[in-house]
Amino acid sequence: MNQVLPLLLLALCLIGLSPQANAQINGDLPPNAIAGKCYAKCLIQNQYETVTEQIVLKEASTKLEVIPAVYETIEEQLLVKEAHKIAEIKPARFTTKTEQLLIKEPAKRLEYIPPVFETVSEQVLIMPALNTWVEKRGTRSCLSANPKDCEMWCLVETPAKYKTVSKQVLKKPAETREISIPAEYRTVSRQVLESPMQIVEREVPAKYRTVRKNVLKSPATTQEVEVPLQYGMITTHKLVRMGGFTDWVEVICPQ
Repeated sequence: MNQVLPLLLLALCLIGLSPQANAQINGDLPPNAIAGKCYAKCLIQNQYETVTEQIVLKEASTKLEVIPAVYETIEEQLLVKEAHKIAEIKPARFTTKTEQLLIKEPAKRLEYIPPVFETVSEQVLIMPALNTWVEKRGTRSCLSANPKDCEMWCLVETPAKYKTVSKQVLKKPAETREISIPAEYRTVSRQVLESPMQIVEREVPAKYRTVRKNVLKSPATTQEVEVPLQYGMITTHKLVRMGGFTDWVEVICPQ
């Protein structure tokens, strides 16, 4: 709804004045003025509407989740002493031999590196610059007895208003890097037959040891997860109709 504020800008009492004398008082005069009547202009205020809009605070991105490798434990029979024969008179002789036993195979794992964001600031216009009429006192050169005749209106510029809004922008996306895991070994000692028994022989069975080791069942992998946008709301004032002065209208004179 329009709001009209009547303001007296200039009242002309044209009693006994000719049109030429009126034109010398002010260059902006009511057209077709009648002597003995007064005139004024009305000021219509600016009209605004409140607008709420959605802005992006953080952009959409993706992140990687690391699924670790899976191992399984198996058992293996390790020969620690070979089958041999012994004699009643001269026993067999053995020598000790050591070797490296693989208990965990080499593998690779993936390490997750999260995304990097940076915060940036942005100026958002919440009210545009406007020109507003301001009432002020006239100069001392005004000789009228009525103070209203000495008033003047000045057009003052009101600067625009801004609001600083911070938001996060994706600087570096998430990634993974591959890290090698070396194999694991265990040192195992076993006896090796050096010389058999003599004279009376007797069979000696071999000896075994059960050893457990981890074997890679499935390697490490990654899966991509979507991170949605993050929004925020901001309210601004939008000028929908510019105000101003109307044409001259007739008003009641002060006397």
